[in-house]
This record gives sequence, C-alpha cells and structure tokens, in this order.
Amino acid sequence: MVVLHAAFVVFVVIGGLLALRWRRLIWLHVPAVVWAVAIEVIGFECPLTPLENALRVRAGETPYSGTFIEHHLLRLLYPAGLTRSMQYAFAAIVVVANVVAYWLLWRQARRGGRLANH
Repeated sequence: MVVLHAAFVVFVVIGGLLALRWRRLIWLHVPAVVWAVAIEVIGFECPLTPLENALRVRAGETPYSGTFIEHHLLRLLYPAGLTRSMQYAFAAIVVVANVVAYWLLWRQARRGGRLANH
C-alpha cells in the first residue's frame, strides 16, 4: 500500500511528461491531478489511507493517525516551517508543470506530429 501511495504521488508530479510519450495516460493522469490538488488545497482524504490502516489492523499492526503523507513523507514533502501559502505554491507548481506538458501535447497534435501511443 505504501508503494501504491508513493506511485500515485510520483504519477501526479510526472504524469504529464509520461503522457508526452504515452498519450492514453491522459485519461488517468488528469483525474489524478485533480484529486491530488483537491487533497492538497481543500483537504479531501485520499481513500488509500483508510485502506492502508484497515490492512494494518488486519495484519495485527497499529494503524497510524493522519494521512499517508503525514505518516510516511511528512519530513520530505512538508519540512519544518512549511506554510499554507507554500502548500498552495507546490500545488500550483504541479498544475503548471502539467499544463506545460499538456500544452506540448496539444501543440504537437496541432502540428500533425505523431506521439507514441504505446
């Protein structure tokens, strides 16, 4: 479950670049970005966190409180001194990076260029 969570985070960040190579990923990536931004900005809970905790309980372990990010990646993604404004900035960086990647896709498609469709 930890690997799945981490893979989701990585996919949100670099999925637009992957879509430059594999166009069909757009259909997975755009909803993933929307969900991740909603989690970051609005405070929605990722459904993987309660699932991970339920699996921990079934395995006889103690569930953790808070989110996956807080438990596993807090120090890396949310260092001491992180402010809400910085969180908004990070969310904006993810959105801008992906808008640029999708703009490149659009530009290439408009020019009639073929992208790999693997």
